[in-house]
Amino acid sequence: MKQFVLATGNIGKVKELASMLAPLHIELLPQSHFNVQEVPETGTTFIENAIIKARHAAKITGLPAIADDSGLEVMTLGGAPGIYSARYAGEDASDQANIDKLLERLKDTPDGQRQARFVCILVYMASENDPTPIICQGFWNGTITRDQQGLSGFGYDPIFAVSSHNCTSAELSKATKNEISHRAQALQQLLPQLQSQLAQQQG
Repeated sequence: MKQFVLATGNIGKVKELASMLAPLHIELLPQSHFNVQEVPETGTTFIENAIIKARHAAKITGLPAIADDSGLEVMTLGGAPGIYSARYAGEDASDQANIDKLLERLKDTPDGQRQARFVCILVYMASENDPTPIICQGFWNGTITRDQQGLSGFGYDPIFAVSSHNCTSAELSKATKNEISHRAQALQQLLPQLQSQLAQQQG
């Protein structure tokens, strides 16, 4: 198994991505496994923040790094919370606090104007100074519900309605979510490029 570091401390993300990368014989370890501290996300876009995180993790561990920067964009809020999704209700805010703030912001928004999408940017860097990082992006369209439904998932999953399955993301099975989510879509783009790069290294 080849070891990669995932530049996040979010256990939910680690579990999702690790299961998807297992077929490539990649062992994905969270950066916390190496005592890597979170790096300030000073970028203004998902891509900038993902590169910052991947470079930091690769520098500290010496391992190839994958970073995920993802969030929720609500159209009627001009794309907010966007890159601030994890700290929408403040630094170190809980998932529940972020959900509560978003539902409060949208309480007077009609049902037909609650469109949203999850965005995921995945960046792979073979090393700290990799001049050509692989950048992949996935989008998952839905709407914001008026109350929470479902107990699985994390983040905004309990209020993100998936029209194709008539339920929230938090009510989907893990297998189904891993097929249709924004992270799944980005990873489906990343996998063949990773396979190609690993084959070249071995060749």
